[in-house]
Amino acid sequence: MAEIVQRRIEERIPELEQLERVGLFTRKEVKCIIKRVTALEYKLHRLILNKEDFTAYVQYEINILELIKKRRAHIHYQFKREEIEHPIIHRINSVFRRATNKWKDDVQLWLSHVAFCKKWATKSQISKVFSSMLAIHPDKPALWILAAKSEMEDRNSSESARHLFLRALRFHPNNQKVYQEYFRMELLHCEKLRKQKMELEKAEMDLGDYEFSPEILSAKLAAVVYKDAAEKIKEAKFVISLLYIAAIFDFTQDLQELILQDLQGNYTEDSFTWDFMAKRELDAPGAGEELQTVKGRASDINRREERCCQVYEEGLKTINTEPMWTCYLAFCLERLKRKTNVQELKEKRQARLLGVFRRAHDCSLLKEEYYKIWILLESGDHEGAASMARAATERYSQSLAAWSLCLQMSMQLESVDMSKLFQDALSHVNPKVHRALRYKASARALLSAVPAVSMEMKERYLDWSYSTGGYKKARKTFKSCLSPRFLFQDTPKMNNLRGYYERALQEFGTYDDDLWLQYIQEELGPFGQPENCSKIHWRAIKFLEGESVERFISKYTLLQTGH
Repeated sequence: MAEIVQRRIEERIPELEQLERVGLFTRKEVKCIIKRVTALEYKLHRLILNKEDFTAYVQYEINILELIKKRRAHIHYQFKREEIEHPIIHRINSVFRRATNKWKDDVQLWLSHVAFCKKWATKSQISKVFSSMLAIHPDKPALWILAAKSEMEDRNSSESARHLFLRALRFHPNNQKVYQEYFRMELLHCEKLRKQKMELEKAEMDLGDYEFSPEILSAKLAAVVYKDAAEKIKEAKFVISLLYIAAIFDFTQDLQELILQDLQGNYTEDSFTWDFMAKRELDAPGAGEELQTVKGRASDINRREERCCQVYEEGLKTINTEPMWTCYLAFCLERLKRKTNVQELKEKRQARLLGVFRRAHDCSLLKEEYYKIWILLESGDHEGAASMARAATERYSQSLAAWSLCLQMSMQLESVDMSKLFQDALSHVNPKVHRALRYKASARALLSAVPAVSMEMKERYLDWSYSTGGYKKARKTFKSCLSPRFLFQDTPKMNNLRGYYERALQEFGTYDDDLWLQYIQEELGPFGQPENCSKIHWRAIKFLEGESVERFISKYTLLQTGH
């Protein structure tokens, strides 16, 4: 091993001498480099190899390259690159090859080699690395796409990129992302050729026998890719994604028309088709004179939205399904969220949304999360809101969120038997989430405007704990969640209530967006401190996960607008 390391060090001597001779490094620095490199080389020739030793070696060599680059710029010396940088680059590539041969499954190691080649090595070297990587990882579509993009962007070779995409489709014949990027690549190639032809025509250059293929210039290759993709992947959402890609380019009118005809002819049973066709009406041209005033612009926007709704209505005649109603509601809700100073437009948007909510509910095709938004919009009518919440529990009888909302709305009414309602909730929801339901119900009950409801819920909570777990569980519930002062006072103390919410958030704060919103509402109430709301909002965004974050932001926005 010592002989191998010594030979490696001796191979460095010419480049180190050049570094010292041209003034890029001092003799002392050269000695430090030799000492450090010797230690790194010994680690690479152990019997048991460690991947971190290889990455440390590569990083040290790259740091030397970066330092040489800076010092060249400082002293304005740009010669002797073949004697100085090239041996270092060659050595780094050699170390990367040893590492990737040893740890073939480490994709990040391969990508690190690619990143190094893009910055320091030749373009042909990048192709070799990708070729070796794809031979070992042909099952990863993202790597095929990355390699093809590199051929197109780094090497300016559309032919190589096309070849890679075709090979990728042999391994992944139904992969949407591969088809999308292949389609985009053909359009980019077409755009590049059109620009070249335009520049040559401006310069009036004689091209001799060379001619630009009219089929390529008119995006016929991209159309072939589209047809092949549409035959293998029969999904409206995928076809629409290709249409969006084609719309980026200004020479694809015929191709866009082809895709639109295909969409309207073959995918009318898909809600994505109707959603896309409806939203296209927003881009329809408006009357020029009318757009000069605020009311005129609002009137034009309202007409466009009405045309969108007509398309949605036409779609509902064809497919009266939950996804279709969901698309319709999502559109109406998105338009309602848009700011406008014209009160009439705002009222029309809200009335339109409430009407669609009612019709979707009557068809029993309203998604669970939309019940919450609907109830928040009509929260002024307590009885109506409670009735809607109860209807939501009838459709989603095992949903914790639906029952929590129903309990929350019903607590504002004296006519509701909260004991029976709470017992119904516990009998329907999954036993695993009983605790979460108890937290929510009790937290709302403590500040109920009706004293009878508050005491009923508190007593019912303890009774339930006793019946299911005996006196030990009841005592634990009493001590851990509620204090005697908290149970029997008419006006609860906010500090105690905050502690109650904090304990609930410790267990349910990662997914329960309603709990965070209720906490904020309590702080906005007569006993709270509104200045705490921003901190709670920040914590909610930080702790919530997945779709819960989006739901929380949507509800918080409605809360801020007074709903």
